[in-house]
Amino acid sequence: MYQYRRRLTREVSFGSILLGGYQPIRVESMTNTHTMDTAASVEQCRRLYEAGCEIIRLTVPTEKDAENLRNIRDQLRRDGIDTPLVADIHFSARAALKAVEFVENIRINPGNYAARQKFSTSEYTEDEYQQELEHVRLEFLPLVEKARLNGVSMRIGTNHGSLSDRTVSRYGNSPEGMVEAALEFARICEGVGYYDILFSMKSSNVRVMIQAYRLLVEKADAELIHAYPLHLGVTEAGDGDEGRVKSAMGTGALLEDGLGDTIRVSLTEDPVNEVPVGFAIVKKYNDFHLVKGDKGHLPLKHIVDSRNRQSARSLTPPDALPFNPFSYQRRGSSQLSIAGLVIGGDNVPKVETEVHTPLSEADAALQEIVQRLAPHKPHDAIRSEFASVRVNSQAELEGLDCLLQQLGDTGHFVVASTTDVSLAITLLDKVSKVRLDIVEGEQLGKDFLKHLGNNRFGALELCFLHEHAGQSVPAEVLAHLAEKLRNQGVQRLLFSILTENAVFAYRRLVQAFNSRSLDYPLVVRFKGDTSDRLESLISSSVQAGSLFCDGIGDMLALNTRLSVADEVNLAFNILQGARIRMSKTEFISCPGCGRTYFELEKATAAIKERTGHLKGLKIGIMGCIVNGPGEMADADFGYVGAGKNRISLYVGRECVEENISEKDAVERLIGLIKERGRWVDQV
Repeated sequence: MYQYRRRLTREVSFGSILLGGYQPIRVESMTNTHTMDTAASVEQCRRLYEAGCEIIRLTVPTEKDAENLRNIRDQLRRDGIDTPLVADIHFSARAALKAVEFVENIRINPGNYAARQKFSTSEYTEDEYQQELEHVRLEFLPLVEKARLNGVSMRIGTNHGSLSDRTVSRYGNSPEGMVEAALEFARICEGVGYYDILFSMKSSNVRVMIQAYRLLVEKADAELIHAYPLHLGVTEAGDGDEGRVKSAMGTGALLEDGLGDTIRVSLTEDPVNEVPVGFAIVKKYNDFHLVKGDKGHLPLKHIVDSRNRQSARSLTPPDALPFNPFSYQRRGSSQLSIAGLVIGGDNVPKVETEVHTPLSEADAALQEIVQRLAPHKPHDAIRSEFASVRVNSQAELEGLDCLLQQLGDTGHFVVASTTDVSLAITLLDKVSKVRLDIVEGEQLGKDFLKHLGNNRFGALELCFLHEHAGQSVPAEVLAHLAEKLRNQGVQRLLFSILTENAVFAYRRLVQAFNSRSLDYPLVVRFKGDTSDRLESLISSSVQAGSLFCDGIGDMLALNTRLSVADEVNLAFNILQGARIRMSKTEFISCPGCGRTYFELEKATAAIKERTGHLKGLKIGIMGCIVNGPGEMADADFGYVGAGKNRISLYVGRECVEENISEKDAVERLIGLIKERGRWVDQV
C-alpha cells in the first residue's frame, strides 16, 4: 500500500524471451491487418519489431487464418525477426487448435471460448451451470494438451462485458465475474499439470479494470498453485491524449501496486504508435532492474513473493487500509466553498492550474490568467476553475493587488501560494484560497495558529513539500497540524502534498487522517518537471489519476511544462478517465484488428468531430461483434462493424439497426442520439 514492491510470479516462456519472475515488464502490441493478408501482416509485424515491440499478437477468427499464421511466422523468421507471436482467439476452438502450432503464446477469452450462447438473458440452475462448465472443460482440454506438447504458453484473457451468459447469470457483469471466469480456466489447466499461463482482466472502464486485477491477485494467490504473470491493459482506450491518459492511469495504478509483467496500450491508431507509449509507462518500473546477461532481475528490496504478500495482507485490519482496493468508494470529506464553488463531499473535483508567468511581468501574467480561466467561455466545461499565482515578496503582493483590480469578478478564481507565513496571513484577506507550502526542516512559527480564524475571506491549503524526508513524514506532519487546527475550531482548510511519489504519499495521508477521524478535503497535487510531452501526460496520469480511481481527492492541481490548453485538457482527461467528472463525450473505441472491415480510425474521427461536445455521453466504436455489445459494456450508444463496409447501431446493449451502409452510419447514429433525447446543440 505504501511503497513499491513488485509481485514475484512464475516465469512463463514466450519463445525467445521469458515473462514474469525477475524479467523486465514487456511491451506488446497487436496487428490490425487481416491475418489472411500475409504481406500486410508481415509488414506491420516488421514495423512493430523495428519500433521495439517485444510481443506481437494477431487475430485468428477462423481456421484458415490460423493456418496462414504458418506463412506469416516463416516469413518473419526468414527475415531475422524472432519476436514472439500470440494468436488471439475468440469463440473458435478449432481455430485455436490449429493456431497453437505456429505461435509462442495463445490468448483465449474465457467469456466466449466454447460458449454455446451469447448475450442471452438465460438464468442457469446449478445443474445447468455445472453442465455448461463441463462442456467448456471438455472443449478446452485438447487445447491445453496441445499447448503443452508444443511448448506454447497461454493467456487467459477476460474482458469486461464479454463474459459468458453462464457467468453473468451468477455474478453479473462485474469484476467478480471476470475473476471467476479466469479462475475456472486456470483450475482446468492446473488440474492436468499445465502451468505456463498468465492472466488479463481488461475493461474500457479504468476503475473496473483496476479492481478486477487486484481481486484476481487476491483470489488467485490464495487458491492456485503458482502466482502467475499478469498482462495489463485498458481495452478500447480510444485515441489521442484521452487514450494515452486512460491507459497510463489503469496500467500505472497496477504497476504502482507491484502488479504486471507485460502491458499493451490499446489505441485507435496505427499499432506502431502504441509501442513508445508502452515503454514510457513501464520505464520507471523497469529502471529498478539490474540487467545481467540476457536476463534482468530486481533488487531484493523491490520484489516480494506473492505468498509473503498474502500473509502480510491477512495481518492488516481492513479498516486500517486507506481505501477499498476492490470496490470504488469515494473518501468522505467535509465541504467548503471557494469563490462560490463547493469543494469536498459528493461534489465533483475542481481543477486548479498554476500560472507560470511571474507577477513581475504584469501584462503577461494577466494574459495567462485569462487564458487559464477563460472567462469569455462561461459554458465551457474544459477550463481551469482556479488559477494559482506565486507570491513570495511584498512586490509580488502589490502586483497581485493590481491584477485583481484588472480582473474584476474573474479575480475571485485567482488563488495564491507562498512559503512565507506572514504573507499567507495577509493573502487570506485578499484571495479565495491560499496555499502555504511547508518546507522540510522549517518551522511555521509559534504565532501562526492563533492568526487562523474562520472570519478570513480565503480558505487555507497546507501543502507539504516532500523531497528528502521519510515517506511517512508528510502524512504525520499534516495530520498533526490538522488535529491542532480542528481543536482550535478552524474549518476552512484543505491539505495536500507535493511529491514525486504522490500515490504512496496520499495513501499514507488518508490513513493518518482516518486514524484521527479527520475529514478535511484533499487537493491532489502533481508537478511534472519534464519537458517531454508524453512523459508529462503519463506521470501526471499515473500519480494523480490513480488516486482518483481509488476515491481519493476533492480537487486536482497540476503544474506541468505543457501548454495551457494541454494542461487543462490533461486535468479533465484524468478526472473523466477516473469516471468521477464527465466533462465531454466518452469514446470507447477499439484499436481494430483483422476482424474489422470498415475504416475504424476514419469513423472514430468523424464521430468525435460531430459528438465531442455532448457532455457525459458514452459512445462505443467497435470493429466487430466480439468487441460489440459486450465489450463496450456501459456505453449509451454503439457503432459496431457488421461486415465489409456495414455497420450495426446499438442503444445500450440492444441492436436497433443492422447492416447500415458505412457511408450513412454516422448520420444515422446522430439521428439515434437525437431521437433518444440525448442531443444538445453546440454552443
